[in-house]
Amino acid sequence: MRIWVNGALRGADDARVSVLDHGLTVGDGIFETVRTIDGRPFALTRHLDRLTRSARGLGLPAPDLDEVRRACAAVIEANPAALGRLRITYTGGISPLGSDRGDAGPGLVVALGEVARRPDTTAVVTVPWTRNERGALTGLKTTSYAENVVALARAHEQGASEALFANTVGRLCEGTGSNVFVVLDGQLLTPPVASGCLAGITRALAVEWTGAQEADLPFDVLDLAEEIFLTSTLRDVQAVHRVDDRELPGAPGPVTAKAMRIFDERAGNDLDP
Repeated sequence: MRIWVNGALRGADDARVSVLDHGLTVGDGIFETVRTIDGRPFALTRHLDRLTRSARGLGLPAPDLDEVRRACAAVIEANPAALGRLRITYTGGISPLGSDRGDAGPGLVVALGEVARRPDTTAVVTVPWTRNERGALTGLKTTSYAENVVALARAHEQGASEALFANTVGRLCEGTGSNVFVVLDGQLLTPPVASGCLAGITRALAVEWTGAQEADLPFDVLDLAEEIFLTSTLRDVQAVHRVDDRELPGAPGPVTAKAMRIFDERAGNDLDP
């Protein structure tokens, strides 16, 4: 594996950042995960736009998007993969120990790993912890991911691939790394960004392409929904066949199957929508 680290490609054994990098010491960083198909990134412009928004929200200098694009191209060329996970990480850079940032400037790491296509359906669980829809990091894709690690481990313990959160007022929010859609009375719905969920790239495309509506949804809609699916960079549109102990037989249902088909067709026709 060849990895871009602060201006140059390096071998995996030589791809190092300082132990004083603020992304390591206090989680002061942002990231994007981009799907690559046969050496081509999908929706890269949208991902870089969100990287810039996250940097602004965290108070980091705006990333040099030309440099980020060069790094992505170099990493993709150096690591051929039929289906890949391209990870762009942008951090506060070398800083003093503690929460204050230093003046060394931000750090940039870009890496790519090959992945397998996800199954058409999956199981999810609900967790007792909440998303804070009023937090300082709400809506930002930061490297402060520890609560997602804990929740995802809970999901794996229960034979599921994702965990779903409510927000602090008991409304449906999101998964650890995905957005959630439900079909209720035949209508396709997803929580609004105001719920505290990340404004997912795949979520936005699914809304645009399927006509799904944003709706403030109670968390127990998961007990009532006729169909449920997840969206994310590596899942695209993925049906849910079980939530906790509740089975959803026949998944993917007709609305989900249509959304999967539309997404595949539209994404296949435009790699940078």
